[in-house]
Order: sequence, then structure tokens, then C-alpha cells
Amino acid sequence: MGHTRLIQGRYQLLDLIGRGGMGEVWRARDESLGRRVAVKCLKPMGPQQDHAVTRIMRERFRREARVAAALQHRGVTVVHDFGEHDGVLYLVMELLEGRNLSELLADNQQRPLPVPDVVDIAEQVAEALAYTHEQGVIHRDLKPANIVRLTDGTVKICDFGIARLGHDLDFTSRLTGTGIAMGTPHYMSPEQIGAGQIDHRSDLYSLGCVLYEIATGAPPFDLDDSWAILIGHRDTVPEPPRKHRAELPAFFDRIVLDLLAKSPGERPADAAELRRRISAARSAEGPHRAVAGAAPVPPPRFPGGAPLPSWTRSMTTGHQATGTHVARPTPPDPTAGLTGEWTGPADPRAAVTGPALGGTGRPTPPPEQLAALTGRHNAGLSLGRLGRWKEAGEVHRAVAAEREHTLGPDHPDTLASRYEVGVTLSRTGRTADALRAFARVAEGRERVFGPDHPDTLAARQETAYALGQLGRHFEAHQLYASVLASRERVMGPEHPDTLRCRHNLAYNLSRLGRIEDAHRLAGEVAAVRSRVLGARHPDTLVTRFEVAYTLGRLGRRTEALTAYGEVAADRAQALGPDHPDTLAARYEVGVSLGRLGRGAEALELYRGLVADRARVQGPGHPETLRARHALGVSLGRLARWEEALAEAHDVRAIRERVLGPDHPDTLVSLREVAVGLGWLGRWPDALSVYRRVAEARERVLGPAHPESLAARDDEAYCLERLGRGTEAAALYQRVAALRRQHSSHGP
Repeated sequence: MGHTRLIQGRYQLLDLIGRGGMGEVWRARDESLGRRVAVKCLKPMGPQQDHAVTRIMRERFRREARVAAALQHRGVTVVHDFGEHDGVLYLVMELLEGRNLSELLADNQQRPLPVPDVVDIAEQVAEALAYTHEQGVIHRDLKPANIVRLTDGTVKICDFGIARLGHDLDFTSRLTGTGIAMGTPHYMSPEQIGAGQIDHRSDLYSLGCVLYEIATGAPPFDLDDSWAILIGHRDTVPEPPRKHRAELPAFFDRIVLDLLAKSPGERPADAAELRRRISAARSAEGPHRAVAGAAPVPPPRFPGGAPLPSWTRSMTTGHQATGTHVARPTPPDPTAGLTGEWTGPADPRAAVTGPALGGTGRPTPPPEQLAALTGRHNAGLSLGRLGRWKEAGEVHRAVAAEREHTLGPDHPDTLASRYEVGVTLSRTGRTADALRAFARVAEGRERVFGPDHPDTLAARQETAYALGQLGRHFEAHQLYASVLASRERVMGPEHPDTLRCRHNLAYNLSRLGRIEDAHRLAGEVAAVRSRVLGARHPDTLVTRFEVAYTLGRLGRRTEALTAYGEVAADRAQALGPDHPDTLAARYEVGVSLGRLGRGAEALELYRGLVADRARVQGPGHPETLRARHALGVSLGRLARWEEALAEAHDVRAIRERVLGPDHPDTLVSLREVAVGLGWLGRWPDALSVYRRVAEARERVLGPAHPESLAARDDEAYCLERLGRGTEAAALYQRVAALRRQHSSHGP
């Protein structure tokens, strides 16, 4: 090629072999020594770039050069020289003849590498890391693209571009204090994600991710957006590699899972120990044959925390080892000087002299911005699917604000984000705020799409649901009826969305006290859903559950028990025995057994349910405590009052700690303590507890609330049992007067 691209009169650039975020790598010839080398050039910053960021990037590049040049090990890329030429920083390295692990996986069509190769790579990388860590150097971006296997089988670690000296933390913290993300999501350690203390064990975690990928064909958390990947690293225990590839040796499984421990203290102490473990295990097991043509391994998935650090908000997913991350463009014009126009492909939008305008009169945002917002919106949806509603709400609120500013308040994307904000508010108990959010979305969608558009109807239906949650059942009924009429007219009577609206209408009717109507409508919906969706479809089972509920409310308890039992059995088969909906149906079976006087059966059911809830959701979960409360009530019905009182005490203490002393569930448990004390004849103690319940309910709900009045009735009954009839009569009279007064003012 041309002879004008000469750096410092010594390094002749020949052809471009790679491009990354910080710069380009060229194949070059060292004219002084007559050898081929690789030259990495730092990408020049444009004039619009923040000067502080420019300075930091240049300092980081020089730091890379000083650190890398000091490393001399066969497992680390050799750095020959570094400097600056016409304002461009450069680094001269040995030219490697081989393929990085990313490319090897791509060459193998994303199938895992042969087992002997995987184990050999693991041992060689461990040895190289042991050396670099002894020098006080941490790589901090270990990934398949940074590990090269030469044609002779030697493995080398490349690119200590964001390495940090262990003894120079202050300088590094200044470098990373700009919010520039350091690391690649698929291979980042939990402490990197949480901005915690980083040491050599972070590299060990990243190595575990690399080994997992080359051994199974996919990294441990292979998801569609960076936030979900980071959550996986932070919170989820990965599946053992052998679950995806049985021929892996057992010792490799143990080593990789140890490397992927969430806490650095649970990982191997250092890379030297890791290498010893691999070497000893290889010697003990002997040679291991690879299975030729192994089938691709499906990527492992995780089931579902504190918010992620702020620097992840604009982070892209990053590249896993697909082999596509190294650009191989047409070689640039060799006559162009290094200080001239950068050799990367020109942005086709660069020639636009002014912002394009959309139909709203707003500048059309660049596709990258829209794609980033879409990615963040999807990340919020992923968090919601994991049950992380508070985090999801933060994401959707931020995206909604940016979309409104960029696209306008009535743009469909803005309204979609506002809708999801409403969903997260509803799921986190902020029902009044959710109602306002859904009403706003419904109004906007009606302006944009019209009153009968499915998206408009979805927002109106959520508005009705929020009204019902707030006890405004009559308003909810009117809105449900209106939405249902539109859905039947536009979509037909058996469309899933129409059936969902009919189900919600039936649910709301039961809360209005119209139990017969609710039972009839729920039965109709259940029949249609069974025919259209199948008897065990989750939506069908929800409606069948509602049928069972209305049977119980109608006093048809034997039928209710049968219906709940069938729902529980079908949910166990369709959703799994530990699914929350399955456990909820089992709880209602227990309630039905108790109401039918079958206390011993109810007690045994609750014992099993408590054990399962504690195992699946934890001993302090509200639903676990609800099951324990029911178990205590069942003990009382069987006259086992000492046990019932002990259970009520335990549940009350946990609920008070978890939910607070005035939470309704805590007060229910406190009342159960008083009931137990009374049955054991400890009436003075019972009176004290009943009064505590009454005072708390009056403080929270008001003196005329039905729950407060019921608590005062309990207190009066206790006074009677203590022979204090005059006080009891006076309290009964006060409660009766409050009831009359409350009744005269309406509900």
C-alpha cells in the first residue's frame, strides 16, 4: 500500500484489521526492525466532544500503554512502543496470528468449543491472569474478543485498555468518574454493576462468564437488553454448565460455578489457585474426548434488588461472542494522513444541514435515539415481568418524559410509556396515581386513535379496574359496561379482550353485592374461555376461580370446595405446583374446608401450604403469613388454643416488623391473639389487647369505620366476661349510636 502513512518515521500502516469504540487497529511494518506489528490508534475526538472527556480518554490510553508495556508473559500481548504522532495516540503491539474466542465461536456456528480446548484455554488464561494480578494489574474487561488463541495453541489476553493498578485507586476513580461505562454487560461482575470495590476477583468472575460461553455456546445470562443482563449477574444463580452440555467434566462445572459466585469472597482466592485446581483436576481425570458436531446449546434463562447504577441508563447491550463485533471495512485511502478525516465509515446523516421535521412540527429525532428509548422501554417491561415494579416504574417514567419532550404528549410511543407507568403504579399499590395515569392515557388515545381503538379501550378498562380497587365499584361498573359494549361491537363477543372485560365486569358485580349476577356472568365467561382458550388456560382458570368465589358467597359451600379443588389441581398441572396462583387456590380450598367444619383437613392443608409458601416466597412474605394466620385459626377451631395463641403471637410479631404495627393484617393477627387469650380464660390480658386493636383502628380508619366499631364490640364483650356489665353496656350504646350516625350519612 502507499508509503505516506508512516508514524514517527518508523511504523508503516498497511491495512485496517479491527475497529473498536476507542480506536482502530492496523497491521503495520516496523521499518527499523523489519518485523510485522499491530498499531492501535486512538480515535480522534471531534470538536464538539467535551474537553474533559477527551482528556480522560487520552489519559486512559496512555495508562494502557504504560501498564501493558510493563507486562512480560507469554499469555499477555507484548507491547513494543507507544507515543503520539500529529495529535494521534498510538500503541505498537505484537501482531498475533490466530483467532479470538469470539471468532472461534462464530467459526463454529455458535456451537461450543471442544471440551479439551475449553479446559486448555481455561488453564492458560488462569496462568496469565495469575501473572498480571501479581503485578497489581486488573483487566476489567475480560471477554471472548480479548482472548486470542494463536495457530500454535498459545492463548493470549489482549487489550488492557481499561486495566487499573491495584495500588492506584484514586487515579482510576478520577478516570471512571465521568459516567463512562467500563466493561461489557455479558461479562461484568456484580461488583462492577453495583459500582462496588473492584479487585482481581472481578476478572475471575468475567473469566467464568467466558468459560461458560465457550463451553455451552451462550453466556450465563443471554438476554435482549443490558438491564436484564445486569440484573441476572447481580441477583440470579446461573444454571450449571453441564445442564446444557453433559459431556463437560464435573470439575469444570464446579470451577465455573465458583468463579460465578455473586460475592467475591466465595470465588477462588486468586488466579494462581484457579490454575492449580484446573491442572490437578486435568491430571486426575486424564484426557477428555470432545463430542464432534455437538448441537447448539440453548441459552440459559433466569427467573427474576436495588436499582441499577445510573451509568447503565444509556448503556447498550454490548456484544456477546458472536464474532461480529470486529469491523472489517474496505481499507481506507492510504494517502489520507493520520490527522485528517478518520477512517471510519461516514454517517449518512452527517450531510444533513438541518434537522428534519416530523408531522408534529418537531424535529425528527435520530434513529439511534428512538432505538435507545425503545430499548429502555423494553427493559422496563422486562423488569415488570420479573415483578420488579418499582424499578420498572422508574424506567417507564424516565422514558415517558423523554418521549414526551422528543415526540410530543400524544405520540403513540409516549402514550405507551404513560400506560406502563400506570401499570407500575397499580402494581406498587399507588392506585389513585394509577387511576390518574390511565385516565390521561385514555384521553390521549381517544384523541389520536378514536374511542373504539383497542389501545383506547385498554386504557379505559384499566381506568375501570383502578376505580374498583379504590372501592368506587359503581363508577367502575358503568365504565366496564361501556368498554364491553365497544369491544363486542368492534372485536366480537368471543375475542380474548372482550372476554377479559366481561370477566372484570363479573368480578366488579360481586363487589357490588350482586352475587347472583356475578355468578351467572362468570359462568358464561368460563364456558366461552374453556371453549376458545381451553379449560386449563390461565385466563380460563382465573374465571373458574371467580365462579368458585361466587358459589361461596351464595352459601353453596360444597360446590365452592369442589370448584376451588378443581382449579387448584388444574393450575398445578398448567402452571406448576409452586405458582402463586396454584398456591392461592389451595388457600381457598382450606377456607372452604374450614367453613364446612372439616377443621382437621383444613389444618393439614394449611401446614403444607405454609411450608410451600415459605420455601417459594420466604417466611416473611405476606402470603406465607396469611397462610400461617389461617393455620392458627384452624388450630383454634379444633380447640387447640395454646398452639393457636403461639402461632398468632409469632405471626403478629413478624407482620409488625415487616408491615408495621398499624397495618390491617397486623391488627387482624393482634385480634387473633386476644381471641386466644379469651378462650384460655385470660380475660384481663385479652381486654388489653382488644383495646389496642380498637385504638389502632380508630387512629387509622376513624371511630365510625365498621372495623373500628367491630373492635369496640370485642372490647365490650370482654368487659362482660370480666363482670363489668355497666362499662360493657355503655360501650355497646356508644357503638350503636355511631353505627346509626354512620348509616344515616350513607356509605
